[in-house]
Formats: sequence, C-alpha cells, structure tokens
Amino acid sequence: MSDDQEQPSAESRVSSELSPWSVANFTSSLKDWITRLGNVWVEGQISQISPKKDVFFGELRDLVADKGFSIHSRRPDVLQTISELAAGDRVVALVHPDFWERMGKTSMDVLAIRKVGLGELLERIERLRQQLIKEGLTLAERKQPLPFIPNLIGLITGANSDAEKDVLQNSKLRWPEVRFRVQHTPVQGDKAASEIIKAIQALDADSEVDVIILARGGGSFQDLLVFSDEQVVRAVANCKTPIVSAIGHENDRPLTDEVADLRASTPTDAALKVVPNVVEERKKIAIALERISLRVVGYVQNQLELIAGIMTRPVFANPFTIVDERALIISQFRSSVQYQTRNFLEKEQLQITGLRGQVRALSPKLTLDRGYAVVRTTKGGLVTDPKKVTKGEQLRVTLSGGELGVTAD
Repeated sequence: MSDDQEQPSAESRVSSELSPWSVANFTSSLKDWITRLGNVWVEGQISQISPKKDVFFGELRDLVADKGFSIHSRRPDVLQTISELAAGDRVVALVHPDFWERMGKTSMDVLAIRKVGLGELLERIERLRQQLIKEGLTLAERKQPLPFIPNLIGLITGANSDAEKDVLQNSKLRWPEVRFRVQHTPVQGDKAASEIIKAIQALDADSEVDVIILARGGGSFQDLLVFSDEQVVRAVANCKTPIVSAIGHENDRPLTDEVADLRASTPTDAALKVVPNVVEERKKIAIALERISLRVVGYVQNQLELIAGIMTRPVFANPFTIVDERALIISQFRSSVQYQTRNFLEKEQLQITGLRGQVRALSPKLTLDRGYAVVRTTKGGLVTDPKKVTKGEQLRVTLSGGELGVTAD
C-alpha cells in the first residue's frame, strides 16, 4: 500500500527556503503523522462499494455533513460483511488511517465493520426523543399557529416525487391561486440530511414564506431515518417560520413530527391542513352573511313594531293630552290643598274660641263684675282675713269699675 521509501532522518525534517524537503521526505513525514492517530471507531453511511476477490474499495460518508473518506480492506471477515452491505447502509467501522505515499492520498484501512441494526437505531431514536422532551422542544406551547390564508408556502420534498404531486395537486384543488416555493432535496441517502437542513434554513430566511411543508411519501423505516436525524430535527425545531412535518403514512412517526408546529399524517393531509378550501370558506361566508342579514332584518322589524306601538299612544294622537292630564292632576291637588287648609283653619278657630272662653271664665275681672272686690294693703299684700287688719289701717279696694282707698274701723 505504500512505497518502500527510506524514512527521512530527524535532521532532514527541518526545512527552509534554502533547504527544502524532497517530496519523498514530505510524504514520509505525512504518513508518519497520519498513522499516529491509531485505530478509530467511526459511524457513517456506505456510499460506494467496489468489491474484488481479495480486496474492496469504497467510500464512507458522514450521516449529515457532505464529507467522507475512502476505505479499503483485505481482511476476509471484513470482505464477507461488505458483500452483505449495499450503498446507503449505516455502519460502524474500526478504521486505521493509512497514507499512500506514491499517490499522496489518504485511505482508511477497515479492521472491522458492522451494519447498524434496527434495534440499535430504534434505541438511538428513543434516546434522542427523550433528550428533545427534556429540552422542552416537544411542548405544545412552543408550537406556532399556521396562517389562515398563507401568502406563499415553502415546500421541501424530493424532485418529481409523489409527495410533491400530492401536496401541489390537492392544494390547487382547494385554492387555485395558492403559491408555492419548492426546494427539491434528496429525501434519503448520505446527502439528504445536509440538503434538507439547507432547504429549511433558506425558506426560513425568506420573508415571503408564511409556512413550510416538509414532505416525503411512504417508505421503509430505514428510508425515513433522515427525518429522525438529530441535526435535521433540530433544524425543524429552530425554524422561526411555522413548519409542518408530513412524512410517510399515518403509522410513521419520525422525530420531525415531534418538534414541528403541526404533524400531518401524509403529504395530502398537509395540503388539507395548510391550504383553506375556497369553496367551503365561501359557503361559510355566505351562511354568515345570511345570518347577519336575518338578524339585521329582524332587529329592524322589531324596532319598527316598537315605533308603531308608540305612535298609537294618545299622546301622539293629541300632544296636549299629556298636558291636560297633568293640568287635571294639578287642579285636583290644588282643590285638595285648599279644602284641607280651610278645614284645618276652621278646626283651629273653634279650638281658640273654646280656649278663650275658658280663659275668660277664670279671669278675676269677671268675678269683680259680679260685685266682688279685692282688698290689698298699701304694700300690695292681699287681705283675706279681717282679723289681720288693724283699726285705722289704710287699705286699697279693687272693684269692677276701679280702685278706692278705705280706712279700717
């Protein structure tokens, strides 16, 4: 695999403009540094396989990034496993870096290789699902509502795929004027993940796009693995534009379904959920307008009947009716007040007359008028007992007609 070139000495490893290395020395040093990396376990996707009788050459690609490296092996157990693999299979391999000095190329010598099994893939997907849940990326409150009438729909799908036809045709049936901006990408294979991520980011950055549909038709579990790839799933979760995951059929549940703003069971279902049905919406509008019209007509009719009832009242037939009614009430009130006042005054007059008679009956003058007299001393004291009067004492006598002075004898 490498030339039998003599290894350069330590002194020759120091180079300068005046003392450059030879190509042989440089490639030898490069081989030395590369082989120091040792054995490494790597995971990737088989892209190319060129098996021969006692050796195979191929390429191992990254699961997401558009990167890869050449692989080869002469080991019988590896050759046996390679014969059972196909392009697109996900594998885990133990490789040792090797540098081909004659061609100046690096290749990985495969020491062991195995296909990643379905159970292992399911376990990895479940671990990723739990991690997404732990990070809160599947919470309902994170999901954005879809626009009722999207101005422009972004579609990520395979070129000329059934999924593309289903979305476009069903959308046009529901709304003939609907507009799409389509991004064609691989939907499986070693380049699918990176291309899908680029498409999501491009449409998300497009200010005209209101909603994005990520669509793929049905396939095997392995065919849909790219839609459970962590980088793809996180690209969907980080998308600022509302995004719909429409992958496979009803029973297919890739992880993009968990983090998307809406899950559609099929590409056709995505069209039904994203694009409004113009015919149905027009029917709803017509029904709403009819209901509004009936309510307005009913309200107007009720108001007209109310006005008609008001107009039949006497006050509208003769506006003075209400004045006459109020005048009659005032007249009756005035008569009542006058009667009650007069009656009150008469009662009070009778009471005063009675009290006056009582006062006169008790008056001393009335007694004097009957011939009685009141005798007082010159000091004004009342004389009621003749024994208390001395002979010759001057007294004052009050009669009905006046007073006179007398001398007691």
